Amino acid sequence: MDYSKVFNAAIDRLHEEGRYRVFIDILRNKGAFPNARCFAGHNGPKPITVWCSNDYLGMGQHPKVISAMEAALHDVGAGSGGTRNIGGNTHYHVDLEGELADLHGKESALLFTSGYVSNEATLATLAKILPGCIIYSDELNHASMIAGIRNSGCEKQVWRHNDLAHLEELLAASDPDAPKLIAFESVYSMDADIAPIAEICDLADKYNAITYCDEVHAVGMYGARGGGISERDEVSDRITIIEGTLGKAFGVMGGYIAADRVIVDVIRSYAPGFIFTTSLSPVLVAGVLASVRHLKASSEEREAQQASAAFLKKSFADAGLPVMDSVTHIVPLMIGDPVKAKRISDILLAEYGVYVQPINFPTVPRGTERLRFTPGPTHTEAMMTELTSALCEIWERMELRKAA
Repeated sequence: MDYSKVFNAAIDRLHEEGRYRVFIDILRNKGAFPNARCFAGHNGPKPITVWCSNDYLGMGQHPKVISAMEAALHDVGAGSGGTRNIGGNTHYHVDLEGELADLHGKESALLFTSGYVSNEATLATLAKILPGCIIYSDELNHASMIAGIRNSGCEKQVWRHNDLAHLEELLAASDPDAPKLIAFESVYSMDADIAPIAEICDLADKYNAITYCDEVHAVGMYGARGGGISERDEVSDRITIIEGTLGKAFGVMGGYIAADRVIVDVIRSYAPGFIFTTSLSPVLVAGVLASVRHLKASSEEREAQQASAAFLKKSFADAGLPVMDSVTHIVPLMIGDPVKAKRISDILLAEYGVYVQPINFPTVPRGTERLRFTPGPTHTEAMMTELTSALCEIWERMELRKAA
């Protein structure tokens, strides 16, 4: 076996398909988001504007968050010192879990090192605990949810995206005595649409299923206190388990689940992805704690984000750019070709100082490649007008078709 040949061929395939991923070398400017410096292909750092960050509200730059992290660093040092069971269960972790449980109106919460890990570990563990469990998974669920379901080894039924009739068809055809879990997201980050949570819960009630809702692209940004779409729609109490991230709207790092005390205790006690990993640094947890507390009390960031998203959608649409329908803060621009998507991204960065990454397969289906913009409270109308003008110039240069 020529191992090198096999590995090189795998990379060559990505290049040939136009979906080889390039990580752009940047540094954000503290206190000046979305401004940053790019080190790729330049003699020195070049100023850029970031348009694709998942730090949706700029909380990674918020003075309260920075101050809390600095205070924790000088109070307790850098790392946690171990797993939660062995030395790594700090008072910061306990406080944050209490805040997150309160945010979602649940009895308990549990921290993980990332949103990916919280999904994978929780879903895999739940299904193993429930004998004969069947998981009903929305076809557009995140890779971390798919991995957790696969690792559970249980039966999986995939239902068409947000298709309640198909979900009910699958539920009705299953053994009525089998444990059932419906797994879905609230905001789907690539298509920018929202799940019909209340109706999904209705079906769960009808067929005696429990529900698992991934709110990673909604927590902090929707609801009166940032509890997500489930808070906004007043259905948090109907969802068995709410999962979220601390690395997007909250601006730092980590993931979590919130549920009743016994379910959280089961995951805490049985999930290898929780048990056998070093806990989050208390410095990070202190920053998240400040962020969650701030966003529970402040709607200013959420309102400004929604205003920016509305302005950019209208600006793109008025210019005839192929902006996809979106009822959320995410503004996707359909390209439909991986090579063209990468080319547009490269021109924006090199010539206009605009940083937005192309989104290609397997993140989205082939033929639906896109640019995904995430305007936030610190993106100004002037920035968005300039961005629209830049895209119009590129569209004309590349002779791309505009929307009808």
